[in-house]
Amino acid sequence: MNVTTCGIDLAKNLFQVHGVNSRGKAVVKKQLRRDQVAEFFANMPPCLIGMEACSGAHHWARQLTALGHTVKLMAPKFVKTT
Repeated sequence: MNVTTCGIDLAKNLFQVHGVNSRGKAVVKKQLRRDQVAEFFANMPPCLIGMEACSGAHHWARQLTALGHTVKLMAPKFVKTT
């Protein structure tokens, strides 16, 4: 799995993960439970992860940074939902 950039939609119990490769092609589309997130990213090579800044985002940013990933938090007004 050659993921260079991931986006995470944080929620209470189910998180949506979307990952793309260097060409922008979607290679990961997964729904994870809260207890699966750390294990999923621990088994993934370091990549850039973007998420909306919210109360729980800082916790996850610390967790994912400890696993070697680069985490960018975005203001809610810049997050696009489809």
